Amino acid sequence: MAHHRTTTDVLIVGAGPVGLSAAAELRRHGVHCRLVDRLPARLPYAKAVGIQPRTLELWDRMGLVRSVLEAAVPLRGQLVYVDGRERDRIELTMPSEVPYGFAALPQYETERLLEEYVARRGTVIERGTELLSFTQDRDGVTARLRTASGADEELRVPYLIGCDGAHSVVRKTLGLSFEGGAFQEAYMLGDVVAEWDLPHAYGIRSSRGAADGSADVLVCIPLPGEGRYRMSMKLPPELAGSPDAGAGAGDGVAHGLQSGGGPGLADLQDVVDRLAPRPARLSGLRWSSVFRISHRIVDRYGRGRVFVAGDAAHIHPPTGAQGMNTGVQDACNLAWKLALVVRGGAGPELLGTYDAERRPVGEEVVGRTVRHAVRGIEADPEDRRTLLLREAQLLVGYRGGPLSGAPYGPEDAPQPGDRAPDCAGLTTPVAAFPLRLLDVLRDRPGHVVLLYGSDGRALTDAAAAARTVGGLASVAVLAAGAAGNGDGGDAGPVDPSLPVYRDAAGEFARLYLPDGATGFLVRPDGQLGARFPLAGTAAALSGCLRALSVRPDTPLRDPVVP
Repeated sequence: MAHHRTTTDVLIVGAGPVGLSAAAELRRHGVHCRLVDRLPARLPYAKAVGIQPRTLELWDRMGLVRSVLEAAVPLRGQLVYVDGRERDRIELTMPSEVPYGFAALPQYETERLLEEYVARRGTVIERGTELLSFTQDRDGVTARLRTASGADEELRVPYLIGCDGAHSVVRKTLGLSFEGGAFQEAYMLGDVVAEWDLPHAYGIRSSRGAADGSADVLVCIPLPGEGRYRMSMKLPPELAGSPDAGAGAGDGVAHGLQSGGGPGLADLQDVVDRLAPRPARLSGLRWSSVFRISHRIVDRYGRGRVFVAGDAAHIHPPTGAQGMNTGVQDACNLAWKLALVVRGGAGPELLGTYDAERRPVGEEVVGRTVRHAVRGIEADPEDRRTLLLREAQLLVGYRGGPLSGAPYGPEDAPQPGDRAPDCAGLTTPVAAFPLRLLDVLRDRPGHVVLLYGSDGRALTDAAAAARTVGGLASVAVLAAGAAGNGDGGDAGPVDPSLPVYRDAAGEFARLYLPDGATGFLVRPDGQLGARFPLAGTAAALSGCLRALSVRPDTPLRDPVVP
């Protein structure tokens, strides 16, 4: 018998990296959530492996990145072989101002670290708990769950997020379309140790042409552990079973791992013997599976009080490790907006910007990964630097979107909607070492106002103006010249109650190109929300509040942080 109760602000369905990221951001903002997953335990599969620099930046602001860095291995580049000869060497080198490189970590380890993070903040995954159905009205969502004990529970919540994968119950119940197609080939994956003379920190893409003009491809991504890789390759015809292998739920979406047993070590060795650029001996098979690939995206990322994120919203080839990372950014974008609405700091209209900002990103990722899967990343027409920044997801932006303020300053400067670049060389009177901008932003869950200039009195006045606008943002001063040590020269000192960092190395000025004394509003997801002259701080922030559907005098519900 079902029972009805309201105990939380948000119900998250699916405890993979995307659902866990949504829970992490909500808890960081002090919002209660329940996180349910129908599986009884975490799956031991290295499905999503690559972690992009932008994801590491988001995890840095959350306070999670150190654990990830300790567990992951670096991805320094990709070696491309054609018919046994090296055709290209792609070095994954980021500009010096980017704090993190590319990394590899098995999905089960990523989930473990995120699970521990949310548990420390009071949210535990309810495993073996399945969403049976839900309905919604103007006031909330009524969800029916079946728990691990077999009991049915009826839950009333303000909002629901579906992070339940390619065969999403949430997406189907909402009636969202999921248009696209599928690759005809089936593939096999294996988590193995390879003994060969290739450098371990590099991914390997090795293809050999067939007599009919087609090409067979072996892709190897390094994993933690000496000589360990996740290898993927086409499923040989002799191993092919049902054409629906990997389709999963029988819903026509042929995407994901096949249930049942996978290929054996000998099957993987046979393909490696044929395709690898160097002789290789495989051993230590942890797991293997057959999988299929589709490319689809929903027509909208939510309806009413219910939203979808990650594979529930978009699926595509694994080329470039874009899927999980795009889903994590979906989750962060939605979570800070939900938190602001739940706490009374913004109107529900804000939630419509989730689709407006994230669906164009999903469409671009689906299109790009399909092109790269067919022709290879090395055939992309973009210059190599731009391509790497795009693969690193550092070019994701929302310029011209509903939350991006008017441009201000030089055209080539970071503008509202762009990623807020990190920078080094910030100093304080006490610290004996320079800080990064990420150090200033870390553990500040809301918007942050950065005020740049050399006039201590003007910086103090701008900070006071920012604080009168409302409880939306915290304030930090990035001072050029003598004002950085509290001495404002002829203009007087900066208010000692303000956090002040000196741009001692001039890195902030180089990267942000301030037009004189300038203010910046950094969103919780690390994008710029506004850029404005320091004298116009109050007006600019009031405009941002209007875009968020917030009255300047709106008191926020106090966050509940364990």
